[in-house]
Amino acid sequence: MTTAATRDAGETYRKIVLGLMLAAYTFNFVDRTIVGILGQAIKLDLKITDTQLGLLGGMAFALLYTVLGVPIARLAERFNRVTIISVAVVLWSGFTAACGLAGSFLSLLALRVGVGIGEAGCTPPAQSLISDYYPAKRRASALAVYAFGIPLGAMIGSVAGGWLAKTYGWRVAFFVVGAPGLLLALAIKLVVREPARGGLDATAAPAPRGGLRHELAELWVVTRELFGRWPILHMVLGITLTSVGGYGIGQFSAPYFTRAFGLDYATVGLIFGLIGGVSTGLGTLLGGFVSDWASRHGARWYALTPAIGLAIATPLYLLGYGQGDWRVAALILALPGVFHYTYLGPTFGVVQNVMPPHRRATATAVMFLFLNLIALGGGPLLTGVLIDHLAQLHFALGAGGGGGLGAGLAELWRAAPAHAPSFAHLCPGGVAPKGASAVVAGACRAALVDATRQGISITVLFYAWGGLHYLLAAFGLEKRLAETASAAA
Repeated sequence: MTTAATRDAGETYRKIVLGLMLAAYTFNFVDRTIVGILGQAIKLDLKITDTQLGLLGGMAFALLYTVLGVPIARLAERFNRVTIISVAVVLWSGFTAACGLAGSFLSLLALRVGVGIGEAGCTPPAQSLISDYYPAKRRASALAVYAFGIPLGAMIGSVAGGWLAKTYGWRVAFFVVGAPGLLLALAIKLVVREPARGGLDATAAPAPRGGLRHELAELWVVTRELFGRWPILHMVLGITLTSVGGYGIGQFSAPYFTRAFGLDYATVGLIFGLIGGVSTGLGTLLGGFVSDWASRHGARWYALTPAIGLAIATPLYLLGYGQGDWRVAALILALPGVFHYTYLGPTFGVVQNVMPPHRRATATAVMFLFLNLIALGGGPLLTGVLIDHLAQLHFALGAGGGGGLGAGLAELWRAAPAHAPSFAHLCPGGVAPKGASAVVAGACRAALVDATRQGISITVLFYAWGGLHYLLAAFGLEKRLAETASAAA
């Protein structure tokens, strides 16, 4: 018979494990998103375009991150997940620190690919491990705590990265945020015990089998569950489209405040780290705990919670990025994260709960393969391409006043001269070169500010699109989760 003391010790240890997984995901996101806060400094130093900046924050990281996630997840279904996570932390931390040595766009691009290789070994085994420490009714909450690493990592990266960039330069920022991960990897390896697979579920995981045919069959079963069932498909589409907006805006929101309002990197880091980080962190935790609580009245609330949150957040973001005063903009942008980030915990919880224990790491990896190739790979790149093209249009026409979406982008596009002066050539890094006239300098700045505001505003609409898919997922979700539970019984 289990004593109360043993239960307390077990619960305490569970929290320690969850805390270490949270720390790993926090460092994961510090190292992944710091390019956003350092973006303007990198752009000016290396004289790159916003399209290239989008590649550094998106596709460079996402390419091998997503592809390697699947084979690493298959290893995690068989071997020690704690070891896999520890090695992954060492790899991505080392590559992050090495980014500070990059002397060109191409070398920095290659190092960001290395960061992605390391980070591919984090979330699939971590979510599988957490699911073996927490029962089904508490998984959305536990995975929301794990997902809290996203806003917490973004907050630390913004505040520390902004201050370091202002005080010591962007290269030192990479050194400083990369190094602590090596100590974290050691702590995870020494403290965390590998749990029994499926120990908290109705059926334990079957003994692992080998062979290419078996591996392909397992991938097909997982893919069919994620993309062949109406409610699960729309949950995956919801998180993917919402993440397109999140990664795209996250890459350029800090540069926008520097470009539009002339704020230094440290001030911008505080704005997005403290104000944005608190609201998005609160939203992430609320999403998991509220959906677990509301699920007593029906499992459809795992989808309705993010659907409602995204419907509220979208107009608030548009309002915030449309402000002409940075103080007003910052205050407004402190609100939508509470509603926006409610999607993480419920989505992760649903995906883990519809999968048997021996397929959970694989399910996370397959979902992230789809999600991150589109969202992480495409979101920053899409927003960067939008900004570069809109900057060219504004520069060609000398349009530097309004800048809202209501300015008529279609008319602006049609009116652009066929052989207009090149914004990228005359404004390297987005600013006029030394010795340029005040007219050229003003045109460069106005074009870039208006284009950045409009590019971000267009990208915000992906939140509404993602929310629609969460609403569609509510139809049939309760039935699907019930079917999964009865099949496991």
